Amino acid sequence: MSIELRGSYPTSRNNSLERNSFRSESFSEDRDQEVIPEVGCLSIVVLGASGDLAKKKTFPALFNLFRQGFLQPNEVHIFGYARTKISDDELRERIRGFLSQGKGASTEHTDDLLKFLQLIKYVSGSYDSEDGFLLLNKEISAHESSKRSQPGTSRRLFYLALPPSVYPLVCKMIRKYCMNQSHLSGWTRVVVEKPFGKDLYSAEELSVQLGELFDEQQIYRIDHYLGKELVQNLLVLRFANRFFVPLWNRDNIANVQIVFREDFGTEGRGGYFDQYGIIRDIIQNHLLQVLCLVAMEKPVSINPEHIRDEKVKVLQSVLPIKYEEVVLGQYEGYRDDPTVSDNSNTPTFATVVLRIHSERWEGVPFILKAGKALNSRKAEIRVQFKDVPGDIFKSKRQGRNEFVIRLQPSEAMYMKLTVKKPGLQMSTIQSELDLSYGLRYQNVTIPEAYERLILDTIRGDQQHFVRRDELKAAWEIFTPLLHSIDAGELKPLSYKPGSRGPAEADALLAKAGYVQTHGYIWIPPTL
Repeated sequence: MSIELRGSYPTSRNNSLERNSFRSESFSEDRDQEVIPEVGCLSIVVLGASGDLAKKKTFPALFNLFRQGFLQPNEVHIFGYARTKISDDELRERIRGFLSQGKGASTEHTDDLLKFLQLIKYVSGSYDSEDGFLLLNKEISAHESSKRSQPGTSRRLFYLALPPSVYPLVCKMIRKYCMNQSHLSGWTRVVVEKPFGKDLYSAEELSVQLGELFDEQQIYRIDHYLGKELVQNLLVLRFANRFFVPLWNRDNIANVQIVFREDFGTEGRGGYFDQYGIIRDIIQNHLLQVLCLVAMEKPVSINPEHIRDEKVKVLQSVLPIKYEEVVLGQYEGYRDDPTVSDNSNTPTFATVVLRIHSERWEGVPFILKAGKALNSRKAEIRVQFKDVPGDIFKSKRQGRNEFVIRLQPSEAMYMKLTVKKPGLQMSTIQSELDLSYGLRYQNVTIPEAYERLILDTIRGDQQHFVRRDELKAAWEIFTPLLHSIDAGELKPLSYKPGSRGPAEADALLAKAGYVQTHGYIWIPPTL
């Protein structure tokens, strides 16, 4: 029986027990008498180190892990690799500003920043260059030698902050020139960013190419939504609370909405976005991953593979999408972007109803909605319950009970309830039971999603990463719809920036059974 050892986020660098807990990733009960080799040093390689993703997400996440004590200067070194010809110091200066944001100007922070920057070394080379990767391997090996790591015990993590088009080529170079000897306690792991293909066929082609180079246990397909605090809380909410267990089914739930809204447009990303659209960019990955956690059955245990098994079952139970249950939109002015085609058919808004053919969810619509240039910015899960049978208070017109999980901003979860309105009259009003994280956990810093996921990669915990069969099942759901959009068979409706999107989307929600609440607005509590 394999047992995962998982540490929690330490509150200070002195908490060495928790800090080093990820170093022992797994052990077997039948190996009690076996001498397990010491874990060697850790090399983290950020490929595409000069790009926006690396500067804005990857390096800041690594810095925060360093500040919290998860990355120790006596065992870790960070390598940047890209085509840009710059020095170590030039890379450090490029990322320095992104590491300082929102952290204040304390002496401790400045000291940590200087120490972290000294851990970074830059290697310049092409992504198809043998010389570049040979030089990279030479630098990594020199670091391992300096730390006196025993052969086969060192750990090498490659983070591909790169376009997916170069994944196969770069992975071939890693496989040929930069692999660690992993016959002892060492390993080589590769983190790849979405998008994982554009449809079922391209995704499978990419999976085959990577699968020929690495085992599935070495590949970490990162979806940062799975690292968000409230998304990670879903399994605990569902399976650790007695009062949710009997309610979480088609007998009580009328519909489920999973919503992603942005109040800005493509803003300089028009050329990239136009190749993918809102379904590929948000719905097929982020929102579908959330759906799996909302709809899955209880896994046998919290073992990552048991959890991922149940997610795959949900995806395999989704019925083919009916085009009459799809509304597409494109905001006015989207095509004014010079990097966007004048006749672009790419949707910037989509509402899609998915239906799950299972005993628990038969007849319950799961409404996935995402859009840009809308009237608000938020991401949330909204579980709407059915009307109360025989309602003696006639409160139906005020709205239904809802359980809302706000993923961003202002992380919170609240239950919308009907209560007596204060006063002498026996009248009802909607209110809420509210858990707002900013108010309840004032002294707790909620980690960024990339921090969690990079740490999970070091620990060897794949629970919050997408497995190959899961990826295939997800693309099988959306590929027919995407091909119809690409062929121009489905046209997006025009909507004004700053609106709720096409009016037809609200009509689709009503047709699917969603009852909008009138006269109630949730206001995040203030400190």
